[in-house]
Amino acid sequence: MRRYVGAIDQGTTSSRFIVFDRAGNTIALAQREHRQIYPQPGWVEHDPGEILRNTVAVIGQALRQARLTPDDLAAVGITNQRETTLLWDRRTGEAVHNALVWQDTRVDPMVAELARDGGQDRFRARTGLPLASYFSALKLRWLLDHVPGARRRAEAGDLMFGTVDSWLLWHLAGRHVTDVTNASRTQLMDLRTLDWDDALLAAFGIPRAVLPAIVPSSAVYAEARAPLAGVPIAGILGDQQAALMGQACLSPGEAKNTYGTGCFLLMQTGETPMPSSHGLVTTVAAKLGDGPATYALEGSIAITGALVQWLRDGLGLIKTSAEVEALARSVPDNGDVYFVPAFSGLYAPYWRADARGIIAGLTRFASAGHIARAALEAVAYQVLDVVRAMEKDSGIPMTTLRVDGGMVVNRTLMQFQADMLAAPVVRPAGVETTALGAAYAAGLAVGYWAGPDDLRANWAEAERWTPAQDADRRARLEAGWRKAVERSFGWV
Repeated sequence: MRRYVGAIDQGTTSSRFIVFDRAGNTIALAQREHRQIYPQPGWVEHDPGEILRNTVAVIGQALRQARLTPDDLAAVGITNQRETTLLWDRRTGEAVHNALVWQDTRVDPMVAELARDGGQDRFRARTGLPLASYFSALKLRWLLDHVPGARRRAEAGDLMFGTVDSWLLWHLAGRHVTDVTNASRTQLMDLRTLDWDDALLAAFGIPRAVLPAIVPSSAVYAEARAPLAGVPIAGILGDQQAALMGQACLSPGEAKNTYGTGCFLLMQTGETPMPSSHGLVTTVAAKLGDGPATYALEGSIAITGALVQWLRDGLGLIKTSAEVEALARSVPDNGDVYFVPAFSGLYAPYWRADARGIIAGLTRFASAGHIARAALEAVAYQVLDVVRAMEKDSGIPMTTLRVDGGMVVNRTLMQFQADMLAAPVVRPAGVETTALGAAYAAGLAVGYWAGPDDLRANWAEAERWTPAQDADRRARLEAGWRKAVERSFGWV
């Protein structure tokens, strides 16, 4: 009897395999980190082979840990870091270059070049996305233009492009596909037709022969080979859409925020794409089997958890990431210090590639505690900016924010987030919401879960933070943040 569902969770810093039961409880989990490669300032790469090896290793490790075999799994889903771009040989399966990570900004000059004809929103009506180095299309064009012989081989059908979901599925099951959520992040898919768009391919200089087929987020794609021999791979969701599903945000107006390397806030908007005029992106939330696609508004923030890592590794201010909360609590407030972590420019709602990180308001009174507190508060301020934009676009006030990701263990941050939003912040009982969303997609495809009501029934609240800050102080803090953000513009 196939008692469980598995999920491959391939993220920016690590690869994990998690096994869930019908109630959404974690049965087994294994994780391995991979290298972050920085060839020069603004460039961020991953080794595709290392990611694949780590994925295979954690699958075996998790199964051994729980004394399971592939026969115990009804299906497996994949969730992945989005926009990260890979190009590999169709015959050998070998990558022709390191993966260009979503944070990589080497294509900024190409963004400016394309924006000269039609502006930054040139393709927004069709794709839901502004021109930015964040998305996959220009990363793929860079690979085609800079890897010797790549464009010729791609046009001949000898090379294959994919985001990480495609890379893993090709190697685990031999199919070259991507789901609608990942395709919607390439800037090459039309949001309404859910297909690659010839005009977009021409504008970005991408040959159609290199692209994977676009499939639903929940469907049986193939049976896996070892180490998952015989198990249906039946779900693919980009990591933030997976977290939206894992949080059971399935109805219009429901929203979640994931606090990881970056922050990603998504709100379900239903079966019609909702355009943004306030700096957000419109994206596909999911497509379950033959059902209609659903859409979401999204605000993406590049640097949140990565800022704490920088305090640890770059400044040596803390020895472990967990120490940041105690250091921040060593002072009663931020001492009028603000930290704008625009290390890769600013994403939503500003979309300013020319911004760079600054610490503002420093005096000799400022201490390590003030800098740590300013770093945590920067996370909450950036989320506040996105929430304000989302409320303006949707006309729906944020009455509750469901949260997940590694930083939600930081209660000081969560309380400050509730204070600044003037709305409750709620953490679910299950912490593995991203992997759970991928498991849900796969389980729905094979009938392990009957439908959305099963997913809603599994969701349970574990902790709630309610606002405890007066409106005047909130307004003063927000004004200080906005002043600091403006100082970060125009640096490059």
